[in-house]
Amino acid sequence: MCVKEYRDCAEEMLRFIEDSPSCFHAVDNVRRMLLGEGFQQLSEGQPWELIPGRGYFTVRNDSSLIGFRLPEGEAGGFHLAAAHSDSPSFKVKENPEMTAQDRYVRLNTEKYGGMILSSWMDRALSVAGRVAVGDSEGRIVTRLVNIDRDLLVIPNLAIHMNREMNKGVEYNPQTDMPPLFAETFEGRGSNGLLRLAAEAAGAAPEDILGQDLFLYVREKGRILGERGEYVLSPRLDDLQCVYAAARAFGESIPRGYINVCAVFDNEEVGSGTGQGADSTFLEDVLERIAGCLGADREGFLRLLAGSFLISADNAHGVHPNHPEKADPTNRPYLNGGIVIKFHGGQKYTTDGVSAARMRDICRRAGVPCQTYSNRSDQAGGSTLGNISTAHVSVSSVDIGLPQLAMHSAAETAGVKDTLYCIKALKEFFTE
Repeated sequence: MCVKEYRDCAEEMLRFIEDSPSCFHAVDNVRRMLLGEGFQQLSEGQPWELIPGRGYFTVRNDSSLIGFRLPEGEAGGFHLAAAHSDSPSFKVKENPEMTAQDRYVRLNTEKYGGMILSSWMDRALSVAGRVAVGDSEGRIVTRLVNIDRDLLVIPNLAIHMNREMNKGVEYNPQTDMPPLFAETFEGRGSNGLLRLAAEAAGAAPEDILGQDLFLYVREKGRILGERGEYVLSPRLDDLQCVYAAARAFGESIPRGYINVCAVFDNEEVGSGTGQGADSTFLEDVLERIAGCLGADREGFLRLLAGSFLISADNAHGVHPNHPEKADPTNRPYLNGGIVIKFHGGQKYTTDGVSAARMRDICRRAGVPCQTYSNRSDQAGGSTLGNISTAHVSVSSVDIGLPQLAMHSAAETAGVKDTLYCIKALKEFFTE
């Protein structure tokens, strides 16, 4: 495989991320990818009629999507891959504009997920998400919003005003992090954010009845390093895995299994929502598929018994300046391939059997793999696998792609690893 293939794939992934400034945009872009591959969109509120050999998907809350493709013949179970659409950010509060010193207008925001606050400062930012609009027939419909311009900045305090800055600063999200938006007009704000959001949504400000708006970093992803070894981009966690899973799924024809690609929202805040991994979304879809194929409850449970889930959420690579933070023997590196993640407390679902299966998939795909565990004296986070399998009990492995500066406003990963993930997931989806 030539270097150009890695770079081309990485550049496509970076374009996907650039076009996905919010979870809503990410899911809409996956939706468009699947429509381009001939998949049919289904509504959860309508009856489903499924045809063997065809591909389908359904969307919940505009921010989560589950796609599936049926084999031509009998299915022995589900082959599932899951990733998440959301990334740490600042959510715009209701009534967000705050006047300061009769001169500035700031936006009132709150943290969404566990973020490195300092990484958001002194960067060009903007706002994206969705608005809920009342239409002419009295319905409430949603529209995507991307105010596609350099709009905001969260300014640091000058070092002259805090000489201890480089010794460490504890940022207060309410007082230190509101972004600067505008000058006041005649001593007051202008409700300009609502106007800009309405303009981006193609709506009138007075028609907007609700909003889910988030800040995003305007910095575009790029390839860097002496030989172009690395990628630097916002939202690599977890849109790198979303892109790889969606592309592998869309391009694969199942042989004897029902292929499923799940993109969940709200992983960064615990998944406990109607569209998160801790909802019934996955179970609902799988049970409906089984029912459409004529399976009774026992038949559905037999399908689950033959199923396997790959939970894909990025992993910590060994940091070049702080290698001591990594486990002594499980040390994944950028461009080293897929990371199989282990945790004694089952925050990651990998066990000996599921690890063996993932290694076998990687071997057959010609893809390198490596392992990750937390240091035994450090707590780690959880991800999609153990939350999903609490609702749908299937064998599961947790994997990720190695990256640095997880939950920073801009993260670093290896240029090769996206294509490695696509190849491995294609092998899985065509087993």
